[in-house]
Amino acid sequence: MKKLLLIRHAKAEKETSVKDIERPLKYIGIQDAAFMAGKLKDDSRIPQIIVSSPALRTKTTAEIFADHLLLPDPELNKAIYEASQQTLLRVINQLPAQYNFIALVGHNPGISQILYYLTGEVKEVHTSAIAEIDFEAKDWASISGGTGKLVYFSWPKG
Repeated sequence: MKKLLLIRHAKAEKETSVKDIERPLKYIGIQDAAFMAGKLKDDSRIPQIIVSSPALRTKTTAEIFADHLLLPDPELNKAIYEASQQTLLRVINQLPAQYNFIALVGHNPGISQILYYLTGEVKEVHTSAIAEIDFEAKDWASISGGTGKLVYFSWPKG
């Protein structure tokens, strides 16, 4: 069985003089990410590794989760930044085989789209939202549309 934890990055600054990929988290975003990481820890939903978009807001979110969950530094994957559903599926299908529970930190609309594609569940994926999807699959490459079951979904205000 494989488990995927989708995480949407925490709330980021909107109006900045930097490029989109360099937008930092807001203070509330840092707090929300820490809160959600704490929820995962309390519920013993701890992935083995975290794979993240290299955008500053996702990388920082991933680092907060890694720190709270005592995980290694997140692995960065450029393909996750501004990824479509199809690109995210390719990323998932190529995740390291030796891990059975992986967190993926990304952006909307891609995170919402891949959640729906994999589970058939329509959810409003707020910033800092987390969604655990379980698969009967033995390997990441065999994961495709409708093969997952949403077993956990939460966000800071929900």
